[in-house]
Amino acid sequence: MIRIILADDEALALFSLQKQLEKLNGGVIVGAYPNGAEAVEAVLREKPEAVFLDIDMPEMSGLEAAEIIMSRLPETEIIFVTAYEKYAIKAFELAAIDYLLKPVSTQRLAKTLARLSQARAAKTGLDQPAVRPLTGTKEQVTIRCFQTLEVDTGESGPVHWRTNKAQELFAYFVHLRDQPVRKDALLELFWPDIDPKKGYTQLYTTIYQIRKTASAIHPGIRIVSGDKGYRLELNEVDVDVLIWEEGLQTAPPLSEHTLARHLQLLELYRGDYLEDCGYWWAENERERLRMLWYRHAMRVAAFLETRDNAAEAFQLYFLIQRRFPFTEEVYWALIKLFTSIGDRVSVERQYEMLSQMLFDEFGTKPARTLEQWYRERVV
Repeated sequence: MIRIILADDEALALFSLQKQLEKLNGGVIVGAYPNGAEAVEAVLREKPEAVFLDIDMPEMSGLEAAEIIMSRLPETEIIFVTAYEKYAIKAFELAAIDYLLKPVSTQRLAKTLARLSQARAAKTGLDQPAVRPLTGTKEQVTIRCFQTLEVDTGESGPVHWRTNKAQELFAYFVHLRDQPVRKDALLELFWPDIDPKKGYTQLYTTIYQIRKTASAIHPGIRIVSGDKGYRLELNEVDVDVLIWEEGLQTAPPLSEHTLARHLQLLELYRGDYLEDCGYWWAENERERLRMLWYRHAMRVAAFLETRDNAAEAFQLYFLIQRRFPFTEEVYWALIKLFTSIGDRVSVERQYEMLSQMLFDEFGTKPARTLEQWYRERVV
């Protein structure tokens, strides 16, 4: 039998729900509590399979109580009980296994119990699970942040987030990785223009959504609750940005024997950090990683020149130019390289492109040294 704990600050509603569950033989009720705090203590002590929580309780709301329960006992099923209309609780439906509208009807409660029974059966192997959690190694699960946010599970198909806000909040946790972040800071960042009480409701709901999606991706991805905030744990899960930057730091000096490794590092940078997502809080990290790639790419291109490998040097310089169209240095490198092979037309084209870019973007002309060099060798 499923063990159940109830919580509702309305004594009559609590008594009614308890009697209906007993009538339906829906499980063993191991406790019924008038507030969220007492219910949380009981749940952590008794470890029931399911908890029925009233959403609107004083001091500790049902959402807050559920958030604590799910952080400590993620296998516990949550059923919300609320007087809200359906349109106001759509987000709750995504976060919990079910919700019940007050006054709770016996017929509707029976459907909830059926859903609960199916969910428990799936988890205990009595039925085929809807989602099989991955238990793979580091090579099988990688969170990719270059260009866009992706989770590579080694299986086909992208990860689908419940809402755009859930995806962004998950990306923010990945951005901070093991650093804790306060709830009030998250409210200010993600829900700055709404009432704090509603903001916390949105936060708790979004955390639920992330946890449910993350648990289906890999058991090592966990949002851990602290006294006043959250922290992301990525056990046995890689992040492409970390792999790439560590590769840069540990890469051997450029040589003919290590060139392939350095070229591989350049290819791992698929695009700027979370560029397609447009998250403003990622801008500083995006620019920092861009400059790391730029400096590394320029060193590799210059090395290719010294190895008389003009074709690959050109290819890399053009890639750098596409990504950094407003950087004078790369135009200068291409002008010199075209000059070395005697391609006067391309030298003139690059100089014209540089001059036009500087005028359009900065209202200036090429540096005097470059202009003098160009006139001496080309004009």
